[in-house]
Amino acid sequence: MENDLTKCIHCHKCRDNCGFLAKYGIDIGDTDKLRGLAYHCFLCGNCTEVCPVDIDGRQIILDMRRETASGDKLNEINKTYRGLIREKKNYLYRNWRHVTGGCIYFPGCNFPSMYPKTNTLISKKLAEHGIGTVYECCGKPIAELGMESDEERILSEIRKRIEEEQITEIVTACPNCRGFFGERLGVKITGIFAKFSELGLGRKIDGDVRIYVPCPDRKEKLWIDEIRPFVSGEISFVGGVQCCGLGGSAIVKEPELADGFVDVLKEQCGDGGGVYTYCASCIGRFRRSRAVGAGHLLAKVTGTEERADTAKSYVNRVLTKFK
Repeated sequence: MENDLTKCIHCHKCRDNCGFLAKYGIDIGDTDKLRGLAYHCFLCGNCTEVCPVDIDGRQIILDMRRETASGDKLNEINKTYRGLIREKKNYLYRNWRHVTGGCIYFPGCNFPSMYPKTNTLISKKLAEHGIGTVYECCGKPIAELGMESDEERILSEIRKRIEEEQITEIVTACPNCRGFFGERLGVKITGIFAKFSELGLGRKIDGDVRIYVPCPDRKEKLWIDEIRPFVSGEISFVGGVQCCGLGGSAIVKEPELADGFVDVLKEQCGDGGGVYTYCASCIGRFRRSRAVGAGHLLAKVTGTEERADTAKSYVNRVLTKFK
């Protein structure tokens, strides 16, 4: 992928596929205008997918945010996103007490918040196979604000814990964590559905399933390949929805655009009825926006049939510190 914006040919394909760029009438190559709007971008990657000259628009925006966060705008960023930064910069609800070495379960921040019963069941089942649960933030929310030094510190601290505990594999229930970690930790990163298949856990969902694919998995669809063994029928996909609205924390700057994304889901799926995904952040967003039919595939595969607990999600997250 290219990070050279001078290669932009202004074909407008990125603009045609991005509500943010369309709103401001700009292309990913309009550097000067884009720089002042970097925190309005949802970092969904749509522009990257359609660019005919392979410009990595998501990385371009991240680089712009890093420049901003390392300059005189840092105080403004800290003020605008103070709640997120307070919780995630030094994760307040960190809990590594159940680590047993070897393999750990890393559910991420939002899955235990939205699905506490399902997460507890998964944690219990994995513990029977010697897999302890860790409650930690991967660092992606801070990284996407452009706070590069804190991003590297968070990753360094996780690497240190991995080495100390002799961990060789991380199983995650969050596509954001999995995509963010990639190969940066030097250990195997496994999706929860793949681990379920390996251990003979979970049940098959009867019939066809329609899935909303979250942003981090749209390019490679690694999770979809791992989910297929748990679906007896056909898998189809929701199209035309740019983002759940939470990507890149852009909802702070663009709440109307974020609401518009969910409206598209409602139009296509009848208030989200019969739609599933495997990202707890997306589910929380959809249910808070009254796309009440959207559900998490893990609640189906585990048999809990749990609905996202949006009312007590913060309390649920706090409680992970004491599990």
